[in-house]
Amino acid sequence: MHPTPASATSPTAAPSGTGWQSYHTIWTALFLGWVVSYIDRSITGPVISWMIAHKVSFMGDVASPHAFGGLIGSLFFAGYMLTQFPGGYFGDKYGHRVVVLISIFWAALTTLLTGLVGGLVWFVGLRVLTGLGEGAFYSNDRTIIAQTTPPEKIGLGLGLVISGLTLGLTIALLATPAVTAWAQPWLGLEAWRAPFLLMSAPTALVGLYMIRALRVVKRPNENAGTALRGLTGYSTVFFVLIMAVYLGATKLGFSPGATGLILAAFAVAFVLYLNFAKRDAVGPVLRDRSLLLVYLSAVPILWHLWLYSFWAVDIVKDSGSTFMAAALTASFNAIAGLIGFPLGGWLSDRAARAGHSRKNVLVWLTAVEAVSILAFAALVIFGIRHPVIVSALLFVSGLFFFAQQSVSHALTAELAPASHRGMAFGLWNLIAEIGALLSPVISGTLRDHTGGWGAALLLDGALMAASSLLVLAIRRPTTAA
Repeated sequence: MHPTPASATSPTAAPSGTGWQSYHTIWTALFLGWVVSYIDRSITGPVISWMIAHKVSFMGDVASPHAFGGLIGSLFFAGYMLTQFPGGYFGDKYGHRVVVLISIFWAALTTLLTGLVGGLVWFVGLRVLTGLGEGAFYSNDRTIIAQTTPPEKIGLGLGLVISGLTLGLTIALLATPAVTAWAQPWLGLEAWRAPFLLMSAPTALVGLYMIRALRVVKRPNENAGTALRGLTGYSTVFFVLIMAVYLGATKLGFSPGATGLILAAFAVAFVLYLNFAKRDAVGPVLRDRSLLLVYLSAVPILWHLWLYSFWAVDIVKDSGSTFMAAALTASFNAIAGLIGFPLGGWLSDRAARAGHSRKNVLVWLTAVEAVSILAFAALVIFGIRHPVIVSALLFVSGLFFFAQQSVSHALTAELAPASHRGMAFGLWNLIAEIGALLSPVISGTLRDHTGGWGAALLLDGALMAASSLLVLAIRRPTTAA
């Protein structure tokens, strides 16, 4: 099957104009989508850290709590990773708008259920299901923006919208400890449920708003039912595979790190399957050398994102802070994205208008980010705990880090054929999510084995330096997509 060309069914980019434009409404709706989806996924890390600190529920008797907690995060990303391409594929074929809406309501339901059910297997299974649903959002969100935004503002639009990620992450980091503490007098050691129960509601409300706000991008050939059946079919297969690996590895006594590597192999196997079984459909965006280098350079980006997103509170707390103070300090890195994401998009658009390559902007941002990570590693290793110094470094590092993501997304949109952008963004996140999947469990394992976070941060910095070298090898596009 071949996706329907975007030019035949998708809205074209609106002229810039003055004042409020229809693409601004689209940006707003998708921005809110990123906020709530990141709340839903990011509360897991602080909840796991709270469980470890209080030795409660299924984290109470675990021998290597950080490794096992990281594995739970990795299981989420196994699901999230594997629906990246199907999400883009069904969006290209049946409508990007309907897939975005399916993703949002799916996440609202599974987040609510996570707070209602009990037991480790149910908790893990619902986190996997949440990942499977949220995995369809990214490629369709990016494609809608690229199709409806004036070409000279695509980088800015991509950056502004995804900055909702950092707001959602910040809310999750700050609200989870507060909500848990608020619920403890009533729920006791079951207070970890409260963030999931409360934070599912905003997701559903945003979904209702998006139904109206995204009507402008509705396509004549939209088919929500077929898209839902297709995503459910893929998700069912992936869910069974992921849970079989988890339960089988647990029974056989595999370490969390080994289990994470097995799950990461799914992504590699899926890419190989697409390369051979869907060659005609995906060839333009999978066999292109420059696009492949962009995808690979994004693996360290999402490794870093989910080292900090999942373990930042624990990293800062290990320096002697209280749980709430650690969350506040860690939030300086996340909140920097509200500036960094649009800044990166603006810089890349400016470079493109001047006839320069977005690639050069991405190389420098990635290299500087690697240096800032290594500087933070030095603070942790040498025990420098001054909250102002730590917060300032985390904020500056966040500026460069989130800016580089906008440039990488804009470069992907520039390199990919317009009719294949959904698949290109899906492949970007499918391959990049290998980093997100491995980062929580590998970093947690290093923490358990070394007794500190220094080794995990040094590895993070080395991977980011490697990313800059991969970007350097990208060939500059001769024409914009």
